[in-house]
Amino acid sequence: MQLRLTAKENFTHEKKITIAIGGSKSESNRLLILQALFPNICIKNLSTSDDTQLLQQALRSQEHIIDIQHAGTAMRFLTAFFAIQEGKETVLTGSKRMLQRPIKPLVDTLNNLGANITYANQEGFPPLKIIGQKLTKNVVAIDANMSSQYISALLLIAPKLKNGLTLNLTNKPTSLPYILMTIELLRAIGVQVTVQDDYSSIVVAPFSESLHSTHFTVAPDWSSASYFYSLIALSPIGSKLCLEGFQKNSIQGDKAVVDLYKNFGVETTFKEKYIEIKKEALPTFTKIELDLNKTPDIAQTIAVTCLGLNISCTLKGLHTLKIKETDRLVALKNELEKFGAQVSTTQDSLNLESVPITTTKAISIKTYNDHRMAMAFAPLALKTPIVIEDSKVVSKSFPNFWEAIQNSGIHIVSE
Repeated sequence: MQLRLTAKENFTHEKKITIAIGGSKSESNRLLILQALFPNICIKNLSTSDDTQLLQQALRSQEHIIDIQHAGTAMRFLTAFFAIQEGKETVLTGSKRMLQRPIKPLVDTLNNLGANITYANQEGFPPLKIIGQKLTKNVVAIDANMSSQYISALLLIAPKLKNGLTLNLTNKPTSLPYILMTIELLRAIGVQVTVQDDYSSIVVAPFSESLHSTHFTVAPDWSSASYFYSLIALSPIGSKLCLEGFQKNSIQGDKAVVDLYKNFGVETTFKEKYIEIKKEALPTFTKIELDLNKTPDIAQTIAVTCLGLNISCTLKGLHTLKIKETDRLVALKNELEKFGAQVSTTQDSLNLESVPITTTKAISIKTYNDHRMAMAFAPLALKTPIVIEDSKVVSKSFPNFWEAIQNSGIHIVSE
């Protein structure tokens, strides 16, 4: 379904508008794996995203073949989870794009620990045939620059291994906050985790004691909040929105939007039960360079914000975007250039030479089966009419996105 987006006439963000954003997909998916390993855990405010629902279904399923469709986190986490389910045989598969996304580093690491995982088709890629084993080896190395999800998948099962796990990380970790989120959740239930200062090694002790924490309430999703930061950045000075439930002490790495969007004149005020984000000033620069190695999921949002503000940008640390739902660097280049911008990419960076948006004709945005492409471009409707193709793709992480964005000042019509 296509949606046509335009700015609402005479809409003002000066009145109080409150938006509710669902629970974090990243927190939810980690907690679901921990709950499957430690059934006493209770979880509230689970994400309603497709990815989280697919993971729940997979964990409940008694089927031999598990299809997780586009859910990349589920693929990585379940590969490790099923590897330790003794005697259980599982074939783990997914969508056409999922079968193109590499998983060899994780499979190799698990097999080095004694797992029995083979490829059902092409080596290095799903589908995977997994025969659950009791893993007794406890020291292994993995390249930490490939995907933080590989690291988290291993850490989540580590307390259930007979001898725990010493995970030696080669190279600088990518998306480090997601690894730290996993560690914080393990510690919250009482697992002893020791981390070297330079993140060269993480040691997880085996855990068989009673849980310290058994009740978890998933916090709202900071990645989803980023689209509203972009919307306020593209709004007139004085515009503001309130986002329910966000707290300063979040373990989510994408809380970095608070500081990143100060660059674009957006200030955040933390209240007891919500945050207020407000456009306080116009940017005084014409070009910005940012390293998003720790927060690659908000790269698309920032690129579109820069386009809307006619700010050139160089965004670095983006190598993981090549293996997401689509090649996000290629997708961004294709869609940003429709507005007249000049875009170049490398394996891990994007350079945008921006131009003023002068067109009044609606530009059609392809989403490439990628929820973040749809949501990142939506705020640009404040500057020029746009059409979002395959709009339902947002259900992967934020099913109520279009309702929320419409309440924030954008007029939406189905086409």
